[in-house]
Parts: sequence; C-alpha cells; structure tokens
Amino acid sequence: MADTFDVEAMLNRFRERARAVRQRGVPPLEGPERQLFIDQAKTDYMDFAMVGDAKGSLEGGILTLTIDLRPASARDEPSVP
Repeated sequence: MADTFDVEAMLNRFRERARAVRQRGVPPLEGPERQLFIDQAKTDYMDFAMVGDAKGSLEGGILTLTIDLRPASARDEPSVP
C-alpha cells in the first residue's frame, strides 16, 4: 500500500470533506437535536480542516502529518522542541 499511497490526494479529500461540512445545511431538526447536529458539524469541520491543512510525508511506510496550530503571526518563528 505504501508504494501507491498518495499523501496529497488524501489531504485533498480532507479539504473536500471540510468544504462539504461547511456547505451542508441543517436538516429539519428541533430542540436539543438541532444544537447537537450543529455542534457536531463544527467539530467535523475543524477536524477535517486541520488534517487538510497538514503537511504530509510518507517515508519507509510511515505516514507523518505535521499540523501547525500556532497563530499565523507566529509561524515565521522557529518552533520550540
């Protein structure tokens, strides 16, 4: 599998999932179920968007995703180990 795995294609799929979550409407739910749906959509979007923004590499069969969670203003600074 590692020989044919396309890291960038996987990251693109996560970007597409994030867009899909952002664009989908809220089904006709009422009461607490409506808020649960909205909260889950927010979590799904955040998760998919973070993975979609990752830098990925595949070396020796090991997939490594690097996700920089620092604010954009701090990303030019070297990271602290």
